Amino acid sequence: MSLPPFHLAFPVDDLAAARRFYGETLGCDEGRSSEEWIDFDFHGHQIVAHLASGGAGDRASNHVDGHGVPVPHFGLVLGMEEWRALADRLKATGTEFVIEPTVRFKEKPGEQATMFLRDPAGNALEFKAFADADQLFAK
Repeated sequence: MSLPPFHLAFPVDDLAAARRFYGETLGCDEGRSSEEWIDFDFHGHQIVAHLASGGAGDRASNHVDGHGVPVPHFGLVLGMEEWRALADRLKATGTEFVIEPTVRFKEKPGEQATMFLRDPAGNALEFKAFADADQLFAK
């Protein structure tokens, strides 16, 4: 299945911190930029950090399988090995997790490995993986 790349613009309060987090910590290549925004290649998708003080962070949380999931959030569905490598990389850099790397919905439809973290501006990100990719939309 070939998916078109999505585009997401989101607020940050410090472009240098966003550049370090998305570029160095997450390993996203940088695209175009200005004094007010930076494009990043987020695994083939275009995300844009826009300087907008006070606009970042979650505004609510939802109870999901025993955890308070921050809303809003964005992220990626990775392959399981890539997810494990990212979890190891983030742990090695001392990343503080909102929800530590874990498996939720164990032995149920949609079983998935997941982790939540925040960028320096407080935006929540989720990275997940499925042992069986066909479970992505399982009911």
